[in-house]
Amino acid sequence: MAEDGLRIGGLSSGLAVVLDGDDRRESYQRTRLVSYCDDFGDQSVERTLEHIFDLPYKSIKPLSCSIDAKVVRSVINNEFLKYHINRKAGTDRKREGVFIAGDCCKHQAIRIEESSICGDIRIVKPPFIVESHSLFSSARANACVWKGKWMYEVTLETSGIQQLGWAPLSCPFTDHKGVGDADDSYAYDGKRVSKWNKEAQDYGQPWVVGDVIGCCIDLDGDEISFYRNGVSLGLAFIGIRKMVPGLGYYPAISLSQGECCELNFGEIPFRYPVKGFLPIQPPPTRSSIATDLLNCFRRLIEMQRVGRTEFSSVEKLRRLKRFVSFEKLSLPVSRGICEELFSTLVAEDGSTKYIGCGPLLSLIMEVFRIHPPHDYMSLDNILDSFLEFPESRILFEHIISSLSNFCKTAPLSLTDVPYTGSYAYLALACHILRREEVMTLWWKSSDFDLLFEGFLSRKSPNKQDLQGLLPSVWWPGSCEDTSNEASLFLTTAALSEAIDKVEEKQRDLCRLVMQFVPPTSPPQLPGSVFRTFLQNILLKNRGADRNLPPPGVSSNSVLVSLFGIILHFLSEGFGDICGWMKDSGVSDVGFLHRGGQQAFPVGLFLKNDPHRVVIPRLGGSYNHLAKSHPISNEQHDEVIRWEEGCMDDEEDRVTHLSKQKPCCCSTYDDDFTRISKDSIRRMAKGSRGHFSSIRERSAHVAAECSTSSLNDDIADKPSTNDQSESEFGFRSMHQMRYVPRENNVSSATLKEEELLDAMLLLYHLGLAPNFKQASLYMSRQSQSIILLEEVDKQIREKVCGEHVKRLKEARSVYREEVMDCVRHCAWYRASLFSRWKLRGMYAACMWIVQLLLILSREDSVFIYIPEYYLETLVDCFHVLRKSDPPFVPATILLKQGLTSFVTFVVTHFNDPRISSAELRDLLLQSISVLVQYKEFLAALECNEAAMQRMPKALLSAFDNRSWVPVTNILLRLCKGSGFGSSKRGESSSSSSVIYQKLLREVCMHDDKLFSTFLNHLFNTLSWAMTEFSVSTREMQETYKVLEFQQRKCTVIFDLSCNLARVLEFCTHEIPQAFLSGADTNLRRLTEVIVFILNHLISAVDFDLFDVCHSCRFLRRPGTPPEKVNKGMILAPLAGIILNLLDASRESDTGENDMVGIFASMDFPDTVVSGLQSLLEYNWASLFSGDDYLKKIRQLEIFSGLLISQSEVVEVERIGHGGETEHDESICCICYTCQANAQFVPCSHVSCFGCISRHLLNCDRCFFCNATVLEVLKTDVNAERGPLMNLEE
Repeated sequence: MAEDGLRIGGLSSGLAVVLDGDDRRESYQRTRLVSYCDDFGDQSVERTLEHIFDLPYKSIKPLSCSIDAKVVRSVINNEFLKYHINRKAGTDRKREGVFIAGDCCKHQAIRIEESSICGDIRIVKPPFIVESHSLFSSARANACVWKGKWMYEVTLETSGIQQLGWAPLSCPFTDHKGVGDADDSYAYDGKRVSKWNKEAQDYGQPWVVGDVIGCCIDLDGDEISFYRNGVSLGLAFIGIRKMVPGLGYYPAISLSQGECCELNFGEIPFRYPVKGFLPIQPPPTRSSIATDLLNCFRRLIEMQRVGRTEFSSVEKLRRLKRFVSFEKLSLPVSRGICEELFSTLVAEDGSTKYIGCGPLLSLIMEVFRIHPPHDYMSLDNILDSFLEFPESRILFEHIISSLSNFCKTAPLSLTDVPYTGSYAYLALACHILRREEVMTLWWKSSDFDLLFEGFLSRKSPNKQDLQGLLPSVWWPGSCEDTSNEASLFLTTAALSEAIDKVEEKQRDLCRLVMQFVPPTSPPQLPGSVFRTFLQNILLKNRGADRNLPPPGVSSNSVLVSLFGIILHFLSEGFGDICGWMKDSGVSDVGFLHRGGQQAFPVGLFLKNDPHRVVIPRLGGSYNHLAKSHPISNEQHDEVIRWEEGCMDDEEDRVTHLSKQKPCCCSTYDDDFTRISKDSIRRMAKGSRGHFSSIRERSAHVAAECSTSSLNDDIADKPSTNDQSESEFGFRSMHQMRYVPRENNVSSATLKEEELLDAMLLLYHLGLAPNFKQASLYMSRQSQSIILLEEVDKQIREKVCGEHVKRLKEARSVYREEVMDCVRHCAWYRASLFSRWKLRGMYAACMWIVQLLLILSREDSVFIYIPEYYLETLVDCFHVLRKSDPPFVPATILLKQGLTSFVTFVVTHFNDPRISSAELRDLLLQSISVLVQYKEFLAALECNEAAMQRMPKALLSAFDNRSWVPVTNILLRLCKGSGFGSSKRGESSSSSSVIYQKLLREVCMHDDKLFSTFLNHLFNTLSWAMTEFSVSTREMQETYKVLEFQQRKCTVIFDLSCNLARVLEFCTHEIPQAFLSGADTNLRRLTEVIVFILNHLISAVDFDLFDVCHSCRFLRRPGTPPEKVNKGMILAPLAGIILNLLDASRESDTGENDMVGIFASMDFPDTVVSGLQSLLEYNWASLFSGDDYLKKIRQLEIFSGLLISQSEVVEVERIGHGGETEHDESICCICYTCQANAQFVPCSHVSCFGCISRHLLNCDRCFFCNATVLEVLKTDVNAERGPLMNLEE
């Protein structure tokens, strides 16, 4: 850090007075300080130089010439160097106990020993960013240590399985074993939170991308320890074996596939040096001289600072006598220091990088200041001084590289909010890069893209980091201190503000890159550099969405940051970066909020760019589509245009130009922001100033969407610092050149439609996993709270001390899990759910869904749309739906802007043009979610496309793949109408009478569709109950209830209950399908009922059934006992029988005999026992009143009739028991009905019922496996003719 002030050598203590002269009226209000001592006035040039170069008093003799760089260099060489070399003599620490192989030059260079590499380790960026391209790769350095205390640092570019540590030369590296897997080799692995020495033991903390791991070895104490970001993880190994000279411990690493890290053996100063430990690679010998010279520069800058008004008169009095003015000495002294500095750096290899990444950057950061207000004037003086020299170019390359690395590793700190994390490094980089020569230098470097990614990186916290950032947690219903609620709210608000500051600076950096015009011939347009970088990022991250991403993909935080930057530009506008955007016709209003006529270039989908050609399309792969549906040249140049909202009904249309605005631009959003601000300010009263608010955008966006700019209120955005926007806000690049827009190069410029396309892909690759993780933590938090409350309840009820002790141990575990989930949810709330982000995502959803609906009319284009368009649309909608806090009330989320979303999902979830079954399932699952909520169900009931298409499409989609979501949808639409469902909250008022009517009409008018649906329903229900029976039997036989078995059993049971409810609905709405015509459906229905009852009363131990579905609090979040019991499956079975009995009583003709069919089932005793179990169940638990007694009476009557009929059937069977001759006219499948149907062409015969059921699932003869083309009547009493033709 900076020194307190300039030394006042030789000044005796005394009073000083502040004399206000006429110069007080000047703008900077300069104050003159005069000593009372007569022999001390303004100091001479010699005394001033002594102060700058930290020399003893009067060590510089009187100068007889004017001061220039030559004189300054003479002072440096004659007085400064001699004095400081003598002063430091004997202070250098001895470096014994280290050996560097192949060291034949003066500068000792440590590198990866190529002969030691096992696997495939590649250098991503020379010299030490390495990446593994094989399953397991290992390598060691070319240096070893055997005495003393040494360390090296590893910066994690990825956070997977890596083993970092030390290994002797004898440690073998193989495809499966590496560092820590053999004797005398030691490693730390933060992915598995373990230390390794042949065997793994728990150690340390989980690491994250951007962590800096310090690997320390103390050979004097025979110990090895590791540090994470400068914090000790504790002693890892003690008593390690001593080594002999030349055969010591080598720094060594082992990486799994795709893992990447950066090694620093001391080539540059350590990020987190550990006291007492030396770098293996020594610093350059002349680095101390260069550092001293930079300290002289620091004192020179301090003189300028003191002369400015930022110091009070008292502060000036404390700091100095009146030296020679800064203006007189600044130029010659700075030039002389720089000349001597570059002369020193050129003399030794490696010193330029060491000084640029270390002392020089430290000086610049100190002058610039980490927190606002930043000292831009002093920083500009340093930059001006250095940039005069061509040698400074290399220094600035290293400075930019270090700033990029610091952005990757900078953690958030609660004590420094809001200016924490990478803010200071980004702010400094933005200011330096405003100079065109520095920006050009960066752009020309081979690592431009890699360094840009570093600037866009943001370090995420692990569990321990979150404990420090959010020390107090609270959740609804918790027993924690009530003050924790306010503390959690304030710390979350502070983190959100800190993240906003970082994101703002990242946007400033991107604006600079966008306006930069590279010095090329022919000239490029502004935006071309950013466009190229964006394309390279997308190309680099192909496959980043796979379960096992390929090596070389970017950090997730880079994709997230880039998405947020583009979203802000498209939603809030580009800001005042330069005139080229306006010259190209771009409005001040954000692209996503303009409304009116929209346009999109179709060629964006059709071109085969390298980063696009591998992306799956709705119709399949690009190469396949290019062959099967070739593209014409005219289509490449086509631009599709439409009017916003044209796909919605006119009476319900909501656009950015209509009177009623969408949710993203409604007055509700503005009011919500204002209320949030006020509440935060009230909560923060009396706290630290930077906790006062989360300053969000507060413009009246409803008005500006139609009349004014979305950027008119830019001053209300979070400011980068505490100064005015004009002084310290975003400023354009110095010496910026503008290139006139020409038609022949327009295709190379940055287009908003292309940014939108890239943003959607970035969401798919980067944001979607984060939102998924956030959703998982929200679910885990709810489940853990339930478990905690259940344990608390049992602790209050239990008396047994031993049991209470175990419950308290379980409570401690659950409480810790809840606290961890609360912290993670707060982190995601601060980093992902900003209001402006949700607002932009809502507008993006509106834009995308209208584009998809428009293009769905053009088959040739629709099939070329990338899959991520649809995936991002659906995912963004669910993020908005589940956002915490809510973006808007659920009642208006769809109504005010996203009615087209409903139209799209209901018309395309079974679209055959969408080749991916997963995508169609995604749309179907979205409908399943929508119908779960009354507000969204109302939107479905008002949507004309949904009412016309969804009922029939749902029944068609009930197949082997999609039956689960279709079942959930049908169940929700018919909720509350089943027997015994009203008391469990399934009120019929929350179901959809409209869709019940529509479903009934579809079933009645499309016999073939309903028959197919019913067949699938019967088959699926039978399969589900079989799986349930097998699972419960496995638990019964092993006498152990495993969590996985418990979960499987519960899921299958719930699905069985849901299927039974759907079947109950069918019998209620379409009873004639079972009671009239052929008895196939009624017979299959009876078989299913008997099958389920048989499993419930014989195959499953009822006690075990209760254990599986009630005793769940110790392992998993349990469903309340009243909602998980045998009644859930028995109720729909009873409802089915009652529905058919009611329909039979009301109808007089064409009925099938229910009692007769039940009685004809095999094992009549089982049927009767099953019905008896229905009657014996405690139905009072499912009903509020006594109305159910009348229904139970009906079941009793039916049971009595069944018993009587069963006895008659049994008597008949006994009477025919003596017959030995086989009646060939009886069906040989069921042995009940006449064989009245013949198969064509094989001529085998069966009864019509058996063959009809068989042909529902298979078109082959069940005797000879021949394909059945036709079924003929063979009944002698009936006219011969075809019963069905399977070729039709």
